[in-house]
Amino acid sequence: MPTSFRRYDPDQSLLLPPSPRDWLEEGHLAYFVSDTVDSMDLGGFYGRYEGDGRRNQPFDPRMMVKVLLYGYATGCISSRKLAKRLREDVAFRVLAAENFPAHRTLCDFRHDHLEELRALFVQVVRLAREAGLVKLGTVAVDGSKVKANASRHKSMTYREMTKQEKRLRREIDDWFAEADRVDAYEDELYGPDKRGDELPEGLRRREDRLRAIEEAKKRLEARQAEADRKKGRSPDDDRKSPRGGRRFKRDFGVPEDRAQDNFTDPQSRIMKTSLGYDQCYNGQLAVDGDSYLIVATGLTQNAADNGELIGIVGKIEELTGEQPGNLLADAGYKSEANFEALEQAGIGGYISLGREGKNPPQPPGPDRPASQRMEHKLNTPEGRALYRLRKGIAEPVVGWIKNILGFRQFSFRGTEKVAAEWDLICLGSNLRRLHRLQVHP
Repeated sequence: MPTSFRRYDPDQSLLLPPSPRDWLEEGHLAYFVSDTVDSMDLGGFYGRYEGDGRRNQPFDPRMMVKVLLYGYATGCISSRKLAKRLREDVAFRVLAAENFPAHRTLCDFRHDHLEELRALFVQVVRLAREAGLVKLGTVAVDGSKVKANASRHKSMTYREMTKQEKRLRREIDDWFAEADRVDAYEDELYGPDKRGDELPEGLRRREDRLRAIEEAKKRLEARQAEADRKKGRSPDDDRKSPRGGRRFKRDFGVPEDRAQDNFTDPQSRIMKTSLGYDQCYNGQLAVDGDSYLIVATGLTQNAADNGELIGIVGKIEELTGEQPGNLLADAGYKSEANFEALEQAGIGGYISLGREGKNPPQPPGPDRPASQRMEHKLNTPEGRALYRLRKGIAEPVVGWIKNILGFRQFSFRGTEKVAAEWDLICLGSNLRRLHRLQVHP
């Protein structure tokens, strides 16, 4: 007996068009994103459109926000990929309701409303707190280096800048000397009224390169001057130490020869990652131990984490209205000042004094009493049990952002815009987690 197959007729037309919502199962992440956005205050997105007399109707910001947030929640961040998915992906088509904004429209909307999009992270954290999902009993803090929208090959050391600056100045002087010689010859040959004031292409490129190097040198020198002031130096110190020690090796405001600056994104920094050195920013996040939701974020140009701990604690209180009961962090956040600040705030800090898997750290001396108390606390059975939770709270969230959502490089440049995008990707992670908690509470 021959096998009977289900009917398959790809050219069959439908009498009535189907509803795209019928193609997604109930409880899909797209529905959750849509319902969450509908519950948010989006007034900031509509303000710029009011009373401007536009002749062309813009896309509804509510739809654009849903598409962008669903993109961040599923790892689709590129505006060109979003535009493609709007035509090929059922979930995106449901959210857009048959609107098809071009990739440039999506890109411009995200750029123009970056701060408004960033503020949605705060709304989601507060909604989760009001719903009782965020407990703040135990919070883990972690940092992760994320590649900047710049290549480390577009960086140059201060020594190389000085060398290239001299070379370019010499070449430009040679160009002008040759131009003067040619002008004199042509004036004698053709007369002085010939016009030829356009710069040669090669000279324009050299002048542009020289200008970029000069600006980069100024940034490095300003950065070094600020660092020198923090050490108590002044422009007229003649290299003498204010503490009476050895003389400084460099004049005030003169960077080390190996100090680098990037021409593409000057605010990013060279940092060591698991794959070597790269041009990066350091993204910070605090994760609630009960819900695994990100309750605070931060971003810094500094590869070191310890200067960010107290700021992230302040953000937790600002967003949720409460301080965490216990705070867990690795040795990157250790410092006497941090330990004292946590004690004064009444927060139970559990911060390692040494890198895991490395040689045990030297016991803190009597000049670091807060570190001694931290060491004693970590050596108690309760302290060891609490600190062991750290890896299972913060690190999986970082791994999810990088490996599941695939977020390994920022799209924007400059600290402010990059910080906003970091909040966006953390918001996308929170939306996925909230959806998971709703489906499997």
